[in-house]
Amino acid sequence: MDRDDVSWRGYWPAAPTPFTAAGALDEQAWRALLRLYAAQGVHGVLVNGSTGEWFSQTPAERRRVAEIAVAELSGRIPVVIGVTAYTPGEAIELARHAAEAGADGVLATPPPYVHPGPEEILAFFREVSSATDLPFMVYNWPRGVSVDMSAHPGLMRRLADLDHVVAIKDSTGDWLRMLGTVEAVSDQVRVFGSFVHRRGLAVLMELGGDGNIDGGGLGAPFAVPYYDAVAAGNAKAARGWADRYAGLSTRLINPDYSGVYGTPIAQLKAAMAILGQPGGHLRPPLLPIVDTATLDAIGAVLRESGLAEARGAR
Repeated sequence: MDRDDVSWRGYWPAAPTPFTAAGALDEQAWRALLRLYAAQGVHGVLVNGSTGEWFSQTPAERRRVAEIAVAELSGRIPVVIGVTAYTPGEAIELARHAAEAGADGVLATPPPYVHPGPEEILAFFREVSSATDLPFMVYNWPRGVSVDMSAHPGLMRRLADLDHVVAIKDSTGDWLRMLGTVEAVSDQVRVFGSFVHRRGLAVLMELGGDGNIDGGGLGAPFAVPYYDAVAAGNAKAARGWADRYAGLSTRLINPDYSGVYGTPIAQLKAAMAILGQPGGHLRPPLLPIVDTATLDAIGAVLRESGLAEARGAR
């Protein structure tokens, strides 16, 4: 497989998983959120990624979340299931279930906490990606696993050479390293990174790259038309949407992907609640943002960015 075996591109939310106030999986809210994403015209959805709080779910819950996503969105937009786990065996079980459920692909980071070296990373992805026939997306997430694969010379190319790998999501906090990934492998696999800004537009138009997978998808009203403009070769329109997206994202997320007003998932679910979106509650160890001043500050960002008006227009 290679990049031409999938049509993955554009703006994808990394979907949060809604929980009830009592801590149960909120299936009704989850279905409503997936339908919201479809109505927004997003180009794909990542399920049970970092934003999906996979780490606080049981294996049975992760399977159920995946099944509902496929049932709601299959055949409309790509659904890729996160199977990150501490061992290859755990990840493989989740990947096989995703294949049985009808998912369009699977994604994983290197094992968290372990701090594996390059050869161990390569062995992990070789084993997990070959366990099914599904297209596979490698996820570089240094903030979450304390290993930056893009810092190891040649590793991204070796990962791209694996038979089922068709995409790399490079969420390094070092933008120049992400560009190095684009240069090294975008001729062979899809590359998702940080592109919804003017510098990113220049890269997409001249160097390569395919899309963004964004925590929660708050910026969909700006980023969906941005990528549609990119696909149409309309740089002028894309610049306008990029500027509007930056007016939202840079006030909520720091360059290293930490949150400005709290931990990113807590901040996201607070923003979604303000917007009336079905993000649901958090699960421990995460805690909700309850400070009134902080919530007011998040609300001000949402208003001042013009997000409410853009949502209505879309």
